[in-house]
Amino acid sequence: MTGTPNFMPGTPNLDLLTDVLRRVHLASAFFLRGEFSAPWGFVSTDAATLAQVVAPGARHLVLMHLAVEGSFHIRLDSGESAFAQPGDAVLLPYCDTHWMMFPEGARPVPIVELLPAPPWKELPVVCKSGGGGVPTRILCGYLHCEDLLFNPVLRALPRLIHVRASPGPAAEWRQASLRYVLEQTRENALLRRLPELVLADCLRQYAESLPADQSGWLAALRDPVLAKALVLLHAQPEHPWTVTQLARRAAVSRSVLAERFTVALGVSPMRYLTQWRLQLAADLLRSTPLGMAALAARVGYDSESAFSRAFKRHLGASPAAWRERRA
Repeated sequence: MTGTPNFMPGTPNLDLLTDVLRRVHLASAFFLRGEFSAPWGFVSTDAATLAQVVAPGARHLVLMHLAVEGSFHIRLDSGESAFAQPGDAVLLPYCDTHWMMFPEGARPVPIVELLPAPPWKELPVVCKSGGGGVPTRILCGYLHCEDLLFNPVLRALPRLIHVRASPGPAAEWRQASLRYVLEQTRENALLRRLPELVLADCLRQYAESLPADQSGWLAALRDPVLAKALVLLHAQPEHPWTVTQLARRAAVSRSVLAERFTVALGVSPMRYLTQWRLQLAADLLRSTPLGMAALAARVGYDSESAFSRAFKRHLGASPAAWRERRA
């Protein structure tokens, strides 16, 4: 049983978000530091090429660009764009090819022409000096997860998310983190975790700005009924939940709860619970030596055989085979 996250109706639940990101086993790192002077511009590689360099074998990358000093324009093929200023963050959940520049209209060059040849023993610095104009300093990071079985956070996100710097502890923490990264020359454990922490902070701020009629997992955290139900399911995944019992705890009717889950998350409450239990199982298989019977009980299955059937149906391999491949 996991600890129950704090719940504040109408407020995105950062504890719940952080727990989900941790359980999907995100790997992250800052992979590039940019030092530019205007005019400058570059166009990124495609997702597959970038993955080969920074995270071989990764099936899905999330990119982030953080403005430390100065400003930049960013634009995707699909038309989304943003103008980032100091302290801002830009997330690209699907690692789309993109153009970055300052000022707008500056001629871009392929980023591969600016990068040193891998492998990199330390955070590479990309420098491009235009006409000696306004300086821009950026940090680029990535995140990826091995298993996309339970990935509600990344579903239904836009191609580009622009999180503006705002006064308060969150913005101060982010700026302090960026300064820390800039001072490091060698990778360390905290440096590897910072993109994950920045992602959680940015997604929380993004969720706060969502309109009331928005769907998706992040939007669900702002719905008092769905947020309460999600907190309960995540806190006690081993409990033999029924829709009726969950609805009673969330103080709504069974039909109301089922409808809100379907509209906001695209699945029924019990389907959601199954996905979360199997994601927890994958995490436990990877990180603990628990036997199959104990692990099955931990994630809410009455028998090892029922757990094994469900796991293989959703992930295409038995729990034992899945664990062995990741040993």
